[in-house]
Amino acid sequence: MLEIESFIRRLPKAELHLHLEGTILPATLVELSARHDARPIPLPEAEALYQFTDFTGFIEAFKAVTRLLSGPDDYELAAWRMMQHLAEQGVVHAEVYISVGVIYMWRKHDPSCFEPIFAGLERARTRAERELGLSLYWIFDAVRHFTVPEAEVVFRKAAQMRAEFPAIIGIGLGGDERQCGSEPFRALYAQADKAGLRLTNHAGETTGPEAIWEALSIGSERLGHVLSAIQDPALLEELKAKRIGMELNPTSNVRTGVCPSFAAHPLRRYFDLGLLVTVNSDDPAFFGSDLANEYLLAHTEQGFSREELRQLAANSIRASFLPEPEKSAWLARIDTFV
Repeated sequence: MLEIESFIRRLPKAELHLHLEGTILPATLVELSARHDARPIPLPEAEALYQFTDFTGFIEAFKAVTRLLSGPDDYELAAWRMMQHLAEQGVVHAEVYISVGVIYMWRKHDPSCFEPIFAGLERARTRAERELGLSLYWIFDAVRHFTVPEAEVVFRKAAQMRAEFPAIIGIGLGGDERQCGSEPFRALYAQADKAGLRLTNHAGETTGPEAIWEALSIGSERLGHVLSAIQDPALLEELKAKRIGMELNPTSNVRTGVCPSFAAHPLRRYFDLGLLVTVNSDDPAFFGSDLANEYLLAHTEQGFSREELRQLAANSIRASFLPEPEKSAWLARIDTFV
């Protein structure tokens, strides 16, 4: 087992579905609380926040943790800890969701509140690039169960800031699909596309395949979760034909109760069908499984061989938003990796 774990950690790979706020471990939460709270949260209380049994419980836990992120220094700390852990797992590139919609909601819709926070995130990113050799892009998450006008603020901010900060690569819709689909955001996606932003979307996590079709119809070029696609053979053909990058999160789906076990997850079936599947950790602090462990579980629970794990790593580069020359360079490294 130690040999395969070493292989996985040394294998160059990308993480494409990772929420910054979901990487904050209880120990870091205690540290953040000590900065701001008159009665700092003790570690057992912090750990209790991460206990939940379904998707609704996860959303509530996520909000409780995010509320303790206050200023730029807090976000910088959270981002730096995240990047250190990514590098330790052999991640060479990451594309990370920031819940910009949540930030605006909790700061009374003040559009000027975000720039100082983003400056803290950028300090961590440039440090990681310099000290860890890790490249990283930001994806602004509008959070679908807020209103369309609130999402518009996030999309507009991403387009405005991208000229100065090219690490802002795209936009996305996370949040609770059960409350809102993709269709209401069609015009915003078209505007974001014209602004040069890449288009991601969470789809088919807690909903059926019709939600995935809807996400594709508004122009989404990469999809998160896509769990229910297995129910629709025509959809699987569409995803394959269009080479849609699929950001799969098996342990996340198990922990939120939408999939019974890792072994039952459609990862293997998608892979065998030739779909552009990638493995990701989503919110590793909440779900107790980082990217290296997801690769290990793919090996132990679904029988992925070393060569197939190498193919998953190559898929993560192909599905990324890296420029083609950088993709080619990493794919060559993965191809010769032993």
